[in-house]
Amino acid sequence: MNVSRLASVGLWLLIGLVSVACSGIPPLDQQKRLIQAGDLKIQQLTPRAFVESWGEPTYTHQQFTHFFGMPDGQLIPQARMALGESPQGWETGLAAGDAFFMAYADRGVYLVFLEGVLVYHEAMSAEKVHAVGKTWKFESQFKTRLESSPGLK
Repeated sequence: MNVSRLASVGLWLLIGLVSVACSGIPPLDQQKRLIQAGDLKIQQLTPRAFVESWGEPTYTHQQFTHFFGMPDGQLIPQARMALGESPQGWETGLAAGDAFFMAYADRGVYLVFLEGVLVYHEAMSAEKVHAVGKTWKFESQFKTRLESSPGLK
């Protein structure tokens, strides 16, 4: 893992810790048990719990993202929808913010965190995870130095 990616994961783990300390999120051990049981609860899991349970993700990414708010509390990233489409069951809930993405090719899982907690997860093939990772890598080439420096946002 390169130093930049390690710093990015470290920053998001720190944000997750601060968010957990200030909210009703379960303790880390309980989060890890949920993850190991395959119970990926929205609004209750942090990036740190995934890293400690599954190891470093195949890909990470961060960017400002718009979300569709769903009645069950899930926030679906606009990027997961076709242009001009909205998810089935969506009413009027919207959210936006700096999102942190983690993707595990070996597990076929795509995860999205907002304010340090899991807001979206999707099962996808390893090939699809690698395709998403390649897109993130390509997009990162066009970020300014300020956009790609986690400590300067």
